[in-house]
Amino acid sequence: MQIDVILDARAKARELAELGQLAERAGIHGVWVSSLLDGRDPFANLALLAQSTSGIRLGPIAVNPFDVHPVKIASALLTLNEMAQGRAQIVIGGGGEALQALDIRPARRVRAVRECVEIIRAAASGERISYAGELFRVRNLQLRWLESAPPAIAVGASQQQMLRMAAGCADGIMMSDMPPGPAAQAIATLDAALAAHGRQRPAFSTNVFTAWHVYRDRQQALHEARRWLLLRGIFRPWLLAEFLEPAEVELVMASEAAFARAFAAGSHLVDGVPDRVLDRMVDKLTLSGSPDDLEPVLDKLRKLRAAGLGSIALRLYADPAESIRLIGERVVGAV
Repeated sequence: MQIDVILDARAKARELAELGQLAERAGIHGVWVSSLLDGRDPFANLALLAQSTSGIRLGPIAVNPFDVHPVKIASALLTLNEMAQGRAQIVIGGGGEALQALDIRPARRVRAVRECVEIIRAAASGERISYAGELFRVRNLQLRWLESAPPAIAVGASQQQMLRMAAGCADGIMMSDMPPGPAAQAIATLDAALAAHGRQRPAFSTNVFTAWHVYRDRQQALHEARRWLLLRGIFRPWLLAEFLEPAEVELVMASEAAFARAFAAGSHLVDGVPDRVLDRMVDKLTLSGSPDDLEPVLDKLRKLRAAGLGSIALRLYADPAESIRLIGERVVGAV
């Protein structure tokens, strides 16, 4: 299993470059930066990292075609790819917090993501292209300046329709906050779709976004994991039902406002939601604990690998440099 890290979208370019260099030395496969409304531009912010490393892959997640036209995404990605000498990568998604903040209602998400992937791939060929999709159109586009090998294009996909679409047009997928059981079910759907297109893993990459909260102070780790539960895709009843009782699922689904208040306050306590429920969510949806007892974390990673994941992208929070060192020393070789 390959290990990637996801760094803070608000970090400065110099910090990303230093952390990326450390990650490269640690044997980490790739660096991702989220595309967030309140973050720095991920393409521009990765430029220094692209120019100061030689092997590690890098790129943004998850860029959507609703607030940026696919041609402009292609131009930014291919510019970054040139700086990285062919090591750029991207995840195209159909949503994100920016759309809510901008009051953009993403219609026909699967179709929009597919057309975006197809336009980026066509633009990356360097040939003159015209594209007449149902949602996007391009006339007589040719990027004559391309020199590097095309970048890898993945789709943010966990559900059946997006998985099946990705199997036909993308280079891989990235799921979000998926325990091994649901991940295995998604991989089974993906494998069937890949077979229909004459494709298979591992040539088609599989990755999963997972939060990493591992510190010497175990209490710090668990409290941090709780504070970030709002962003763990928790309001998916089909996912919660994998590890919560029906009444607990109903409670979580009815407590979105309470989770949002806790997140805004930086609190590990959620009004009306018992500690036992919060702790079970942390256990099932994150990688949390202490390096003094890392085996449970490694066991979860191995179960994700057994479910069919070829990579895992670890979202780092407090002290990313120390986390990278720990991952390089204790995780990369163990999974």
